[in-house]
Amino acid sequence: MSATVVSFTIIGRTADGKSFRPSDWADRLCGIMSVFGADRKMKFSPYVRPGTMNGDKCVMVDERLHKLEPLAYKFLANFATDNDLKVEYAEESASVSVTG
Repeated sequence: MSATVVSFTIIGRTADGKSFRPSDWADRLCGIMSVFGADRKMKFSPYVRPGTMNGDKCVMVDERLHKLEPLAYKFLANFATDNDLKVEYAEESASVSVTG
């Protein structure tokens, strides 16, 4: 049995409607996938980006991450499940604005 690999957005709201804490969770989560460039500034991965959706912080995960780092993709999917966070899939996530 294999799972379908798709882009998804983790939304900072639990299934019971509470805001996920701490308030900088999205930046922290994206930070584990970031790198420091030659200019010594942190750059988020193009495959894991923080943003907002309907006023809630969120993290967009590109399906291409699975091909490069399947364990990182799985970690992010499990993070959402383990923390009871809402998840929307690519076709549902058209109104996301990227930050950073």
